[in-house]
Amino acid sequence: MDPSAFFTGTAVHLVAGKGGVGRTTLTAALGTAAARLGLEVLLVEIEDWGGLAARFGGRALGYEETVLADRIRGRSLRAEDCLVEYLCGHGLGRLTGPMIDSGLVEVITRGTPGIKDILLLGKIRQLEQSRCADVILVDTPASGHALSFLRSPQGLLDAVGNGPVHDQAVAALHLLQDAARCQVLLVTTLEETPVNETIETAFRLEDEIGVHLGPVLVNGVLARTPRRGPDPSDPSDTDRSGAVDRWIREAGIDAALAHAVQRASAFARRRRDAQRRQVLRLAEQLPLPRLEVAHRPGAGPGPDDLDELAEELLDGLRAC
Repeated sequence: MDPSAFFTGTAVHLVAGKGGVGRTTLTAALGTAAARLGLEVLLVEIEDWGGLAARFGGRALGYEETVLADRIRGRSLRAEDCLVEYLCGHGLGRLTGPMIDSGLVEVITRGTPGIKDILLLGKIRQLEQSRCADVILVDTPASGHALSFLRSPQGLLDAVGNGPVHDQAVAALHLLQDAARCQVLLVTTLEETPVNETIETAFRLEDEIGVHLGPVLVNGVLARTPRRGPDPSDPSDTDRSGAVDRWIREAGIDAALAHAVQRASAFARRRRDAQRRQVLRLAEQLPLPRLEVAHRPGAGPGPDDLDELAEELLDGLRAC
């Protein structure tokens, strides 16, 4: 697959996944990958769910665009801001001040089922139509919230027969169901619960909403862990047990340390075997292309890791 065609073949990429699987990090890495191809990128986070700016070493995003890196801009969408902008755009700007002061804006966006999500989807649709960037990547809420977020247009259509809200819901649904305008990229790690949730979410997105699913982004793959010199606990080799024993003998370490090394190596092999089982299950139950990125030890990826992650994603796209 040509990486440029992947990014530009769909106007809006919605990145979704269970909390803790690295959804925000991979959204930032996808943006970095697209920028490396010479594309202008807009990263969008919803209702302050994400931490996109932190992935680039910056402060929290606001409603207005912020430059995050070369060819990469970011903004955070809040329903209240979207409503105020909508009212101003329809000649009702004089009402926004009193509505904000009285708390009515928050009552409307938070108290009316589905309105918040329609306002957010409406703004995403506006960004898509304005062609403000070559690539728009949206860091959606965690998958449970993402489902309700993406189901909201159909829910409002069932509840509202006509009027502005109905029209907005129709327009949002058309965006979500058009593969040339929108696709969902699901993020998972190779553990049982995230894989279960990814498979379930994929089928519900297709069956209930009719969205197009792009490649599954698989984070934290041990088999692709970068090799940085000899590491006896690294499970990359097929016969690692014998290699560990040889390393212990050659290093001449004491029995207690040797035992600890052997336990660490065995644990790493079990984790890799468990990941292999989840890869097979994912391939059998969700026949979509996969883009894999390697596990990175430590507290979590930072700004210095984005280039490596972006290169792994680009390699994966070229191999698809």
